[in-house]
Amino acid sequence: MNYENAVEAADYIKSKADKKISIVLVLGSGLGAFADELEKAVAIPYEDIPHFAVSTVEGHAGKLVIGDIGGITVAVQQGRFHYYEGYEIGEVVFPLRVFGVLGIETAILTNAAGSVITSFKQGRLMLIRDHINMMGVSPLRGENDDRFGPRFPDMTAVYDVRLQQIAIEEAQALSQERHEQGIDKKLTPILRRGVYCALSGPNYETPAEIRMLRMLGATAVGMSTVPEAIVARHQGMRVLGISCITNLGAGITNEIIDHEEVMEMGRIVGGKFKTLLARIVGRISGQ
Repeated sequence: MNYENAVEAADYIKSKADKKISIVLVLGSGLGAFADELEKAVAIPYEDIPHFAVSTVEGHAGKLVIGDIGGITVAVQQGRFHYYEGYEIGEVVFPLRVFGVLGIETAILTNAAGSVITSFKQGRLMLIRDHINMMGVSPLRGENDDRFGPRFPDMTAVYDVRLQQIAIEEAQALSQERHEQGIDKKLTPILRRGVYCALSGPNYETPAEIRMLRMLGATAVGMSTVPEAIVARHQGMRVLGISCITNLGAGITNEIIDHEEVMEMGRIVGGKFKTLLARIVGRISGQ
């Protein structure tokens, strides 16, 4: 996808919702309910946006929703495109290219992920501090367009340290509030840091692959987010990544991994996830 295509898509989005958008949020499997919280919302189906692909995976609504939360205008990608769906990697990351053209400076990327370590249980939220790209492809492969970003972008700090600190502080405050309300009697931390590893999918990993990823230093594994994070950084955007741990990796327990259960766990965790995201958005907008 070239720069002109991104401009055409951005112009179409502005024709439907001509607002200054501060932050874009990309929502993973089972996490799309956050978009329902927006006020003055305008929903744009992906198929209406020039050059956008169409999400084919259950749990991904396939809409771009632009609206306000706490008086802050955000864009919410309600469902994403995955490499395993058969799209070219440029199609997968095209929305982030468009968001860059729209002048959006901050991207919050969320996903459903499997834990590769026993201490990260189902229902926990993981703040991505770094990633490992094992998808076998980079979204920057091919001719570079300097209007998007440099040929060889640095990836030392893909996930913005200041945004991570904001997320941790808001998660701690939310944990304390839930404890005081009797919702969380043990004052369990809502958010912990970890390393996210992306594989191409769509099959889940084998027990041997999970053991390998653990040895490589991964905390959680999924099939998205990393290409989007790379492209966002290529364009100079600040990136925050959060994973919802929906299952334990293969071999950690004797249970099989089922996509329906992944989505169901996303829905179960959705309440505190939505609250945390709203708080984070409010803090970021004040920076």
